[in-house]
Amino acid sequence: MALYKSSMSMVLALGVVLSGARLAAADATIPQSDIKGASDNALIKRYEGSLIVSYEKFSFTDFTVPLAPLKASENPDARDVNNNSVFAPGKKLDVEGALTRITYVTPAERSPLEVLRNYEDDITAAKGEILFECKTEECGGDATRSSSGGGGDMSLMMQFFHEADLKDAPFSNGACALTSHIKDQRFFAAKLPAADGDTYVTVQTYTLLDDGYCKELNGRTIALVHVLEPKSRDKKMIVVGAKEMASSLGSQGSISLYGIYFDTDKADLKPESEPMLKEIANLLEADPKLSVIIVGHTDNQGKFTYNVDLSAKRAAAVKKELVGTYKIKADRLTPAGAGMMAPVASNDNEEGRAKNRRVVLVKLN
Repeated sequence: MALYKSSMSMVLALGVVLSGARLAAADATIPQSDIKGASDNALIKRYEGSLIVSYEKFSFTDFTVPLAPLKASENPDARDVNNNSVFAPGKKLDVEGALTRITYVTPAERSPLEVLRNYEDDITAAKGEILFECKTEECGGDATRSSSGGGGDMSLMMQFFHEADLKDAPFSNGACALTSHIKDQRFFAAKLPAADGDTYVTVQTYTLLDDGYCKELNGRTIALVHVLEPKSRDKKMIVVGAKEMASSLGSQGSISLYGIYFDTDKADLKPESEPMLKEIANLLEADPKLSVIIVGHTDNQGKFTYNVDLSAKRAAAVKKELVGTYKIKADRLTPAGAGMMAPVASNDNEEGRAKNRRVVLVKLN
């Protein structure tokens, strides 16, 4: 009997602990105010009566504006970080600047279409231009998923972020709004012209579906708003000079370079790569006996074999440019792709992934 009572006490204690953990996590509730520190973007009004449940601001980052429905990758083995089949817009615009991401819970009994049309009216009133819009399955990918899940098809929201990228606590209103299953998805991308450069806006509205931890928000319309404003990048990274490269190759045998840029998921060199490529050429011209391996590195977004292939193509693009434009002998350059195999930072956030996307020169002789 004493042993039985002891076991029961342990079970009750465990129940209290688990209950306390659930309370600490906190299930979704009907929001009564904006979350702390959140505010509307000055360029885009909120739908009347909406409240902010998730908010994030980036001083400078890249952003993809979908301009066509999502299409499956031509590589059937391509997978994202969560093992989803890769889908990407058939047409897109890659932009950089200051990004604000705001997630609203709209008032009850408002449809995704009604909310979306009000945002479109606001864009039109500001002399903006709707670049692309779609609804439900017409948007491509899996129209029933938000940012959560793996093993299926990528969703529209996964073009912007995955569940692991979110800072919202599990089961909070913000997490529920951005990770639950959805229906009646609506979307548009727009441009707002300005003297200092164009601002790009995307709005995605949908009905949240959940009968568990997020049930308080079940059936409510969510509005996910991205605003990318033009902003010059702080140029704190100095282009590595030929002498610095030579010193590092002599002492360490390799050097990582971050001044070589490619379009997302492509091996096309961007024009802003020219200063770094010129310094590599200067390095090789100063030492005619020097040969190097050009190693492309990626982050872990996508399937292993896909990233190895992409990084190899990028390394080959660097070699092609050095040979074609700077007249470096081809036999002095050996391209190779390491994909995601040698990270120098965590791939759990964008800051770390940016450090892992690099080109490394390795001294061959």
